[in-house]
Amino acid sequence: MAFAATFREETRRSFPFLIALAVLAAALCLLLVNVRTSLPQASYGRIFSSSGEDDLAAIAVRYGLLPRFTLSLLAGAALGLSGVLFQQVLRNPLAEPGTLGIFAGAKCALASATLWLPGLLVFGQEPVILAGGLAVLGLVLLLTGRMGFSPLTMILGGLIVSLCLEAASSMLFLVHFEELSDLLTWQAGSLVQNNWDGIAKLLPSLVIAVLAALLRRPMTLLDLDEAGARSAGVSVTATRLTVIGVAAVLSALVVAVTGVIGFVGLAGPAVARLAGARRLSERLIYGPLIAAGMLALTDQLLLVLLGGMDVPAGAVTALLGTPLLIWLIRKVRPGELQQTNPLETPQRQLRVRSRHVWFPTAFAALAAALLLALLVGREPAGWHVASIGELQQLMPWRLPRIAAAAAGGLMLAVAGTFMQRLTGNGLASPELLGISSGAALILMVAVFFLPPFERDAMMLISAAGAFAVLNFTLWLGRRSSYRPEQMLLTGVALGALAGSLSSILVLLGDIRILRLLGWLAGSTYSVTARDAWVAIMLAALSLAVIPFFVRWLRILPLGGGLAVSIGLPIGASRLTMMLFAAVLTGAATLLVGPLSFAGLAAPHLARVSGLRTPLAQICGAALLGALIMILADWAGRTIAFPWQIPAGIVATLLGGAYFILLAMKR
Repeated sequence: MAFAATFREETRRSFPFLIALAVLAAALCLLLVNVRTSLPQASYGRIFSSSGEDDLAAIAVRYGLLPRFTLSLLAGAALGLSGVLFQQVLRNPLAEPGTLGIFAGAKCALASATLWLPGLLVFGQEPVILAGGLAVLGLVLLLTGRMGFSPLTMILGGLIVSLCLEAASSMLFLVHFEELSDLLTWQAGSLVQNNWDGIAKLLPSLVIAVLAALLRRPMTLLDLDEAGARSAGVSVTATRLTVIGVAAVLSALVVAVTGVIGFVGLAGPAVARLAGARRLSERLIYGPLIAAGMLALTDQLLLVLLGGMDVPAGAVTALLGTPLLIWLIRKVRPGELQQTNPLETPQRQLRVRSRHVWFPTAFAALAAALLLALLVGREPAGWHVASIGELQQLMPWRLPRIAAAAAGGLMLAVAGTFMQRLTGNGLASPELLGISSGAALILMVAVFFLPPFERDAMMLISAAGAFAVLNFTLWLGRRSSYRPEQMLLTGVALGALAGSLSSILVLLGDIRILRLLGWLAGSTYSVTARDAWVAIMLAALSLAVIPFFVRWLRILPLGGGLAVSIGLPIGASRLTMMLFAAVLTGAATLLVGPLSFAGLAAPHLARVSGLRTPLAQICGAALLGALIMILADWAGRTIAFPWQIPAGIVATLLGGAYFILLAMKR
């Protein structure tokens, strides 16, 4: 028995080594296949010889394929090690540079420096990228430090900060596309090389890896509680900050050379841990090795399958990493993710004395926003307030987009309120649960593989995608009793999938991508009067049928047993409300984009202002959603004149900033 137990233990310990060996060997085999495809076997000796200097195929292998393979190994190992360090010091099995906002900060910092402070790039991209990544990581730590760095809090903080920065980056790319177009391939994560300089830039990561190995003992003691770690002579705060700094520098070095390569820092440590690498010393070895092999294998496989067509490896790793992340989310034990919520309503809430005061005030604000959007604009000479005579000329141009923005915000707000009450999760919304991303995904497929449709037909197609993802999200949530952390992290994964697909499509250079990007950014610029009428009718219909759902919305949150006892058809009622929310989300996504935050902010604002009953909260959220999107559309039309900033991007910036301030206040 003792021998059998020892044998099983030794076999278990060998699994991580075997997996690392397998992926590295597979990557090496594919490298040999690509070398053989590019160069005849008889010419292998000319790759590094002086006689191969006039052989284009040998030059391509020497300065292109081999540096690319070496870089993929170094970058993958650095990201894998960074993931191990983040996960250990933050006690978060889902932590990695992407989920903590480092990649988004690096991207936004580089774009900003390119436009306004090019002098900072004299010494290369690395200092700017490092500063941007560390600044965003510091902001996430500031938001979550007072709540004990709980895993869910950090992931949500990183998500919201990343969404804000992604919106800011998208705004910069739209306004300054010519200046920033060279960054498109970089931000998608490209491993293409034409010399060995990239490898030289990553060599400092080996020194940092040695430093990480020296920190193994204090990091291991962090598995104890803080009192136990201190009694063992470990400075918890100093160790945590040092390790976080080391991990951030590692990931920033990789981003500077290769661009954004997501999920590798999550996948390598996760596979190592699932294979049996329980101890930190084992994960520090096998996590980076597996990550290096996975990135190299993915890149070489792309070269084999696409025959020379270059698709950035970073976009593909995000595409492949989404199923892995969803699977990991389902495997995480309830205790590993605390349910502390950084965006919970503060204890001191703004309460209204009477709905007779709240709703007239909201209607007055909505009317004022409508007049502002109709009358006030910018011209080459400056700000201009239209007269009554000018208003008749402006109405055909401004009114359709204002109506579409208001209808989109209203529908997202109603859908968000339904989801929050259906799941009992105050953070459930089309944006954070990935429902809007599902609508965006189906839009991508429709644009490239179906004939052109009018906007109303595309709304129905988008609604089908939203309904499919909503079903999938609720199916995952049902197994965990709709635990907020699992549902929200699933939404993060689906959002990453949509982002990776859009990155790949942008690099294909197809003219249809311009129409798609306008939709995904939430631009109302091309909305016609017919589109506006369709949106208004859908919004009005959604408000008209709300009273029929009020009884269900009151009873379902009380539990299935009570609902059945009073004769409520649980399955039919849930399905009907899911369909309703999906149709609203799909239609709104086409109007204001998948990430407007209206579906999250409007129900939250309605709730904290004292509207607690289902009907009052839904109607209040609808008014606030319309108000938010009207103001966002007006701001997008005026703040960067003569350029147009999509309303969805502006709303994402405003909504994300609101929740960051709320988390800091909390």
